[in-house]
Amino acid sequence: MPRTLWLSWGRILAVLRKELIQLRRDRLTFAMLVGVPLMQLVLFGYAINGDPRHLPTAVVALDDGPIVRSVVSAVENSGYFRIVATPTEAQADELLARGEVQFALVFPADFTRRLLRGETPVLAVLADATDPAATGQAVAALAMLPQVALRAELTGALALRAPGAAPFEVRVHKRYNPEGITAFNVVPGLMGVILTMTLVMMTSMAMTRERERGTLENLLATPVRPLEMMVGKILPYVLIGYGQVLLVYAAARLLFQVPMAGSFVLLSAMVLLFIVATLAVGFTFSTIARSQMQSMQMTMFYFLPNMLLSGFMFPFRGMPPWAQAIGEVLPLTHFLRIVRAVMLKGSGLAEVAAEAGAIALFALAAGLVAMRRYRQTID
Repeated sequence: MPRTLWLSWGRILAVLRKELIQLRRDRLTFAMLVGVPLMQLVLFGYAINGDPRHLPTAVVALDDGPIVRSVVSAVENSGYFRIVATPTEAQADELLARGEVQFALVFPADFTRRLLRGETPVLAVLADATDPAATGQAVAALAMLPQVALRAELTGALALRAPGAAPFEVRVHKRYNPEGITAFNVVPGLMGVILTMTLVMMTSMAMTRERERGTLENLLATPVRPLEMMVGKILPYVLIGYGQVLLVYAAARLLFQVPMAGSFVLLSAMVLLFIVATLAVGFTFSTIARSQMQSMQMTMFYFLPNMLLSGFMFPFRGMPPWAQAIGEVLPLTHFLRIVRAVMLKGSGLAEVAAEAGAIALFALAAGLVAMRRYRQTID
């Protein structure tokens, strides 16, 4: 048998040793191999929850009697609702529009009087249905509320009702997405997801490509300043980002009939702000990575928590507090709220100003880090 067909375990072990040494030197790749599985394990095991509870709820109690207080107590005891405000009806509408509460319970002024007369008063429940997954289980829990809320109070003559008749009616009004169409929630969010995935990767590879091809020396020999270099590198990708947004927006309107209740000009301005923040992250990665492969690895490491903790795939309020705190740092979290608020709720600048401020602050921080790391020398 020819000698070339024989395997030498000594040579194999030598190559294996060489690969292990190279892997040890490539710390970023080693961190990806260990960090990504650990991140997925922690996020999917602890942070992801498809059945959100303790959702922020406002109570508009035009009738503040003991019967109403018992119903509110039963609502909280269900575990799905957390009373955070007792506003007027107009204020409750504003809280829903800004996304500060998920539900608003409205008790009419004659709620107790009608119930004691043997009539069936109506408890109106206003629900922010922009994300159907976040409200589905809570709305289902409300269906059992009339049968269990007033068991202790309705005794004696008050209990003399027709068999199976509920003491009051729960009437749910789903705002912004009455039919609970998932596409109305997912498709607008794809704007931010696609921008995050593509722009960070393309921008992070821009500088590393220059370094690998040896053309970075020519750039460093010019009097171009760090800010000028950064702006010049990201401007083409701003146009690319707008092209992607227009494509998603056209598909949302034509294929999925997603409504556009707000201002397209406002949406465009918020898109520009988010693109700048995203490109600043990519430029920062390009100053850290030594190769295009490392740029791709860092992009995926950044993209994974954005996907899982922003509220795109899973209800944001279903996550534990520590996961929500991480999600609040990510610009995609705030951009998703802006897009859904403008397109589905018709929100204006005042309603999305806080979210826009968070994105602007992130963009400023990422830009400062990128310019600080950028050096006008190869080393």
